[in-house]
Amino acid sequence: MGRMMTVAAVGGVSMTRDGAARNDTARNGGARQRGLGRVGSACVATMVAVLAWTSAASARAAPESFADLAAKLLPSVVNVSTAQQARGGATATTPQRRLPEVPQFPPGSPFEDFFREFFDRNRPDSTPRRATSLGSGFIIDASGLVVTNNHVIADADEITVILQDDTSLKAEVVGRDTKTDLALLRVKSSKPLTAVKFGDSDAARVGDWVLAIGNPFGLGGSVTAGILSARQRDINSGPYDDFIQTDASINRGNSGGPLFNMAGEVIGVNTAIFSPSGGSIGIGFAIPSALARPVIQQIKDFGRTRRGWLGVRIQGVTDEIAETLGLGKARGALVASTNDKGPAAEGGILAGDVVLTFDGREITDMRRLPRVVAETPINKRAKVVVWRKGREMAFDVKVGELDEREEAEQVAAVPKGGEQKPATAEALGLSLSTLSADLKQKFSIGDEIAGVVVTAVTANSPAAEKGVRAGDVILEVGQEEVKNPAEVAAKVEDARKANRKSLLLLIDRQGDLRFVALRIDRN
Repeated sequence: MGRMMTVAAVGGVSMTRDGAARNDTARNGGARQRGLGRVGSACVATMVAVLAWTSAASARAAPESFADLAAKLLPSVVNVSTAQQARGGATATTPQRRLPEVPQFPPGSPFEDFFREFFDRNRPDSTPRRATSLGSGFIIDASGLVVTNNHVIADADEITVILQDDTSLKAEVVGRDTKTDLALLRVKSSKPLTAVKFGDSDAARVGDWVLAIGNPFGLGGSVTAGILSARQRDINSGPYDDFIQTDASINRGNSGGPLFNMAGEVIGVNTAIFSPSGGSIGIGFAIPSALARPVIQQIKDFGRTRRGWLGVRIQGVTDEIAETLGLGKARGALVASTNDKGPAAEGGILAGDVVLTFDGREITDMRRLPRVVAETPINKRAKVVVWRKGREMAFDVKVGELDEREEAEQVAAVPKGGEQKPATAEALGLSLSTLSADLKQKFSIGDEIAGVVVTAVTANSPAAEKGVRAGDVILEVGQEEVKNPAEVAAKVEDARKANRKSLLLLIDRQGDLRFVALRIDRN
């Protein structure tokens, strides 16, 4: 609770840009004066260099002061304090054990208090201890709605919101969303509260100035400034990662605090830092308002999030996969399988399709599709453009509602095929065999699976490079079903004659479907 997530190991502090600019100006001014004593051509060159630097510096100049903006925003930023009960010693399900007596020390010894506290804490009858944590938040509605990170208030028994004037208000949780690490609190105040509004994070550009306000290390009302360093960062913290990166100093306790643009609008919720020690090194991450605003609105309206659902399992499109599909460049999300009762299947989308746009929004890579679908209203009919067998096709899909069970479901089983005698074939560094009862038992393959089983993989082969292993079942080659090793070998030979660089295989591994583009070995 109340912690900043350390996503990697590296320490330092942020710098003040206007100070650095003044130092650079002084150095360049000195260089110009020294240049006056040189020959005319050197003087002209120096003057041109200084003028060019001055022009560039003015384009990067920082605001003269953030004081007026900070004074306006500080009343809307709050400290979030949480407490939970922690009990030591034995419980009803933990057997009691005899503890030794406290060692005897001379009166007044510093070790006496230390050991007494240690032994008392672990006795069965020890009193509950109170664990506390601190974080940040911001008011989005004058009625008392406060946004923060879910990890700030997770497992808390009590939540207290502390305003800028040190007024403490008990808070209740309206709702939370663990996948985006957001939570909405409600407080009741006898006096009007000052609210801020969300801005458009999509309109923010790399290099724009931003302001972070929060409660780092319990030092409430701390203001730091920096720039927007990067967009669309994926730090592997959840399925909808799309973080803003900033060098505004963010530390432990800033979690849940706002990241403002220069208009005083919230364009991010400070959530994580990249640090070896927990301190700022100028790499912080904020949930963009484009993601946070709809999540908070749904929590406000329904007490929970309601996400759109397409009913597909997807994977990334690599350069090799793009080449095998004639896609031109790697883009979109490749459909590995569809839920047979899901919106995608009912709308006509098939495994092997590459989703290029969804509801008019471009799908630049695999991770973008789940977020775009999740943000789409439930029951809305969305136009989905896919790449199928060398051309674009459009389908009309009615968006469903995602729930935890559907998210965890396995893909539909592959239809059962007729059993044939085992055979072998060498292709792409693979030893292949038709599925027999013995091989199904050996590799724990379900009776309903039909295809060609991999019995061995040649070391350093194209297949080994892509992680194909014995027991994998090849269902399709070049987006066409295969039933025996001879069909696989024939399709490989056809691809080789056509001078294709790679071939796309659909593989089943213990019920998990995925496409693999294997390089064709010309030798």
